[in-house]
Amino acid sequence: MPQSKIRRYLKHGTLPQLSVFEAVARHGNYTRAAEELYMAQPTVSVHIKKLSETIGLPLLEQVGRKAHLTEAGEQLYAACHEIFALLGRSEDRFADLRGLKTGRLRLAVSTTGKYFMPRLLGAYAKENPGVEVSMQVQNRQTLTERLAANADDLYVFANPPSEPEVVTQAILPNPYVAFAAATHPLAGRKNIPFAEFAKEPLLIREPGSGTHMTTMACFDKYGMEPNIRMELGSNEAIKQAILAELGVSIMSRYTLGLDTDTHDLAMLDVEGLPVEGQWYFAYPLGKTPSLVVRNFMDFVRSHAQSIVVEHLAKISG
Repeated sequence: MPQSKIRRYLKHGTLPQLSVFEAVARHGNYTRAAEELYMAQPTVSVHIKKLSETIGLPLLEQVGRKAHLTEAGEQLYAACHEIFALLGRSEDRFADLRGLKTGRLRLAVSTTGKYFMPRLLGAYAKENPGVEVSMQVQNRQTLTERLAANADDLYVFANPPSEPEVVTQAILPNPYVAFAAATHPLAGRKNIPFAEFAKEPLLIREPGSGTHMTTMACFDKYGMEPNIRMELGSNEAIKQAILAELGVSIMSRYTLGLDTDTHDLAMLDVEGLPVEGQWYFAYPLGKTPSLVVRNFMDFVRSHAQSIVVEHLAKISG
């Protein structure tokens, strides 16, 4: 019979056990896995023990406080990813058959995207309460790696990969502007020459980030070298450094968010700025977006203007 090879797994609640095992293997710790799964630690231990008995091999070795995978555990951990991915793809197909009453949407966005995408995701979830939504926030490098691994349903980039294996669709304008502390001598001035701005100490995102790429392109346009004072790994760190009067920066206008205008920060009127970028949806070439994903993309294209762009313009004005 076709199920003869997996008969032993059909006798027990193997899927819940695999879920527990995957969490322990990923964290290397029973306690952290129990916290993630909202289980008592003894319950986690029982699941692992039963799964080991079912397979007939030890899966984990406890060395100090860390749980290490045995050879069999490594094989099973890899199999977990395949099994869960297969079940996820099946659920996507089932969701298409059901229509939009249920389904899932796993979104991954760049760090600056966190300032506006939750607003769109929340509005979509209200109209589609049966859809399970989640959002990963990652830097550009990690986001690109997740895209290559097809780890999520849809990606949002400011500077998407240019490889032909990636499908991109523009969804929103993304203006990059110059920021300084409100007390900075350039604040409030009109038509600041870029050459004058370029002399200021520059606070810049780390190499490889979309913001770093855009900033360097601005300086390249004028044939100037930036006076880099600090490279920082987050927009929040740059904002705090600006407020500490450590320098100026070029960042997405979305960095200020959609709800509040930070009066301590000033957007400078600098030659050549703002740079009018775009936000993009991206997914691997050859991937067929599910009905839920296609519906979300349509929703964003229809509602982004009213939910994000007009609101942003109202604050800026």
